[in-house]
Amino acid sequence: MGMCPLCNGFDQVRAQCQNCGSQLENKGREAEYYDDYSPYMPIDMMKLEDGYPTDFKNGECPHLFVCPNCGIEQVIQVEE
Repeated sequence: MGMCPLCNGFDQVRAQCQNCGSQLENKGREAEYYDDYSPYMPIDMMKLEDGYPTDFKNGECPHLFVCPNCGIEQVIQVEE
């Protein structure tokens, strides 16, 4: 299990909205939004069921980013 630099506060990702160019806001791991219990599940177990076939193998953490201006959501794979 790797350590995500965003989840652990080591780093930040600066990304721009593809729609309007505004700065995207990190809303955390995408898997935490699946259901009421997903934030309490083991991270590596969730990676096996999250729909991204290579995030577990490649040591990536899918984060949800949202544009505060237009509301577009984008998932960015963060290297652990």
